[in-house]
Amino acid sequence: MEEIVLSVENLEKIYPGNIHAVKGVSFNVKKGESVAIIGSSGSGKSTVLRCINRLIEPTKGIIRLNDEIINNPLANVNDIRSKIGMVFQSFELFSHLKVLDNITLGLRHVRGMDKKDAEKSALEVLARVDLLDRTEAYPGNLSGGQKQRVAIARALAMHPEVILFDEPTSALDPELIGSVLKTIKGLADEGMTMVIVTHEISFARDVADRIIYMDKGLIAEQGPSEIIGNPQSDRLKEFLSSMDEEN
Repeated sequence: MEEIVLSVENLEKIYPGNIHAVKGVSFNVKKGESVAIIGSSGSGKSTVLRCINRLIEPTKGIIRLNDEIINNPLANVNDIRSKIGMVFQSFELFSHLKVLDNITLGLRHVRGMDKKDAEKSALEVLARVDLLDRTEAYPGNLSGGQKQRVAIARALAMHPEVILFDEPTSALDPELIGSVLKTIKGLADEGMTMVIVTHEISFARDVADRIIYMDKGLIAEQGPSEIIGNPQSDRLKEFLSSMDEEN
């Protein structure tokens, strides 16, 4: 029986003004599985990720990581975030810290590692994202693609159970997207458990084991990546058609 790492049950999020962003969303993520969440802007995709990582609190529902209810008010948020990595569309790097220090910060202050061991781990993950030559650079001297790969390395360094990607290429110029997608695909090939919110439909099809299509806060369709080529619901057909027209 395949191990379920992440479980989301009947998740709802209502923002002030009675804005119902997420409406009863449920899904599981198995160990080593890559799940892509697609959908139009405002469909609730990023809200789901932010609830999972406790950046915002859900209005209702249960989120489990390895059977532990992590949206329990008594749960240790820092511990949760060390187990669930998050890669943001806007990188969220510390501009005053060098690349190496951006990665070692969490290792030293959350994991309690000493400087030498933290730097060793940081160099290992920087090698994985092909950035060993940028350890002494500041984020301001990096391209957008390099910044995002540093952010991925920072998440990897914590050895998380799951990594969440929130539109990891949306802030990048088109010519820089490829290197980031290649890095994420490499992680999928290595068996990293991932949930990826993306507007890159071809990438979702080629990398994800499973696709979740959200529309107006609901899961409108989900299934293996093949559903992108053979959608069953009219809503997913219309969405894919609109994406083709944009591209």
